[in-house]
Order: sequence, then C-alpha cells, then structure tokens
Amino acid sequence: MSFARLFLACALLVVVVPARAQFAQPAAAPESAMSIPQDHVMQIDELNDMLKDGKAGKPLILQVGSHVMFAQAHIPSAQYAGPGSQPEGQHLLHAKVVNLPKDKVIVLYCGCCPWTRCPNVGPAYAHLMQMGFKHVKVLYIASNFGDDWVRRGYAVEKGD
Repeated sequence: MSFARLFLACALLVVVVPARAQFAQPAAAPESAMSIPQDHVMQIDELNDMLKDGKAGKPLILQVGSHVMFAQAHIPSAQYAGPGSQPEGQHLLHAKVVNLPKDKVIVLYCGCCPWTRCPNVGPAYAHLMQMGFKHVKVLYIASNFGDDWVRRGYAVEKGD
C-alpha cells in the first residue's frame, strides 16, 4: 500500500469513526427512569387509591418536572420540587426533604414525557436514596401526565 493510500485510509478512520459514534444509541444513564428498581415503582391506580383512602397515611408527593406542567395540573397535595435533572431542581428537592424523617414515604413523579425518556425522575430518586430515605416510590407514568392521569379522570389541582 502506498503512503498516499495509507494516509487516506487513516484520514477516513479519523472522520468516519467519530461520525458513526455520534449516531449510536447512548447507553441508559445510570440515573434514568429505567434504572429505578421495580419495587420502588408505583402504579398510577395504586397512588390514586391511596389518595382516596382516608385511612392510609398520605405520602409526600413531589413533582420533579417543569413548573409550567405543575401549574397547569398536578396531583392533589403534590408539591413542586424542581426539575430533577437540573442542579436547581436537585437543590429545591433537597430543601423540601432535608428535615424529614428518613422513613417518610415519598412519591416522586414527573410526567413530562414517556417513562423511557424522562430526564427527571431517575436523578431525583437517586438523590433521595443518597440522602438515606428508605421509602421512596416513583410513579410510573408510561406516556405523560395528561394521558395517564388527567384523562383517566383522576383529581387534579391547578396553579402554584
């Protein structure tokens, strides 16, 4: 192989290999929704039943998505805790729970997009687990909050 051909082959590798890597599917982030253990995932009907049951202790419900979504509609008694994937959201989440007992039942939810692409619940869950909370559940919202909660006719609050 001539020097010119060898040089051209190396040049193509330098250009093509990174370009192909750019289009590869990224591995699941360690703090994605998909990384949450199944025994820490709560189904929508389970939370709705818990909220309707006056006997059961009410969990702390934290919405860890966008404030715009929270203001439009959120689960009754839920509190806004900032976007879980952003530093300001992590700070607000921390401030909401720092003085709570570590055995407090906490339910996180976002609902911005399909579960497999949600950028917020995984980091929020990981943060609470690192803080030592023992009873953290994440509400499984398959598509989005509007389709999976609101359209079912479950109660919502607006504003805030």
